[in-house]
Amino acid sequence: MTPAQPLTTEQLVERAAALAVPGERRVLGITGPPGAGKSTLALALVGALGPQHAVVAGMDGFHLSNAVLERHGSRDRKGAIDTFDDAGYAGLLARLAEARPGDPPVYAPDFRRDLEEPVTAGVEVPSEVPLVVTEGNYLLARTGAWPRARAHLAEVWYLDVPEGLRLERLVARHHAFGKPLPQAREWAHGSDQRNADLVTDTRDDADLVVAWLG
Repeated sequence: MTPAQPLTTEQLVERAAALAVPGERRVLGITGPPGAGKSTLALALVGALGPQHAVVAGMDGFHLSNAVLERHGSRDRKGAIDTFDDAGYAGLLARLAEARPGDPPVYAPDFRRDLEEPVTAGVEVPSEVPLVVTEGNYLLARTGAWPRARAHLAEVWYLDVPEGLRLERLVARHHAFGKPLPQAREWAHGSDQRNADLVTDTRDDADLVVAWLG
């Protein structure tokens, strides 16, 4: 197993800054199981680098809508690998990676946790911004269109956090967005845990395994 490197936010910002070369375009991926802190780190990196140098365009915008999940019979497994438009995500990453200054902006979908739905064209990515940070569970998955998505990422960082802390964060997040506490615990230890097991299996495929507590 690849050992996790204990790195501070400042050290990770420095590594991300090295990818943000003016006139070029790179996409940095941040992955890890649910509750690892992917969104938090992505926002911290972009906040430190500034909007002229980096922007976040996450994987969660490619959740299938609740209506589609209902038709598929998978609404109760939302967040599982088959409940995302992996081909659409791979296509977006290709456009983001190929963009150069002077090109039109690329518009990426966003995911609204308050609505539990994706929102089309919720994120604008100007072509002059050299670094796009994308985060999500399945960036290193080996099935479907996920390997095509991975091919457009300059680096992928895997966040490795203590299991107890990860589950505590996850339960708190589900509860904050409307699930009663018993249901939040059930989701975190059930559907989310199955997803976490799949993601953990991809850990050693990352370019960097980070022990980061935020």
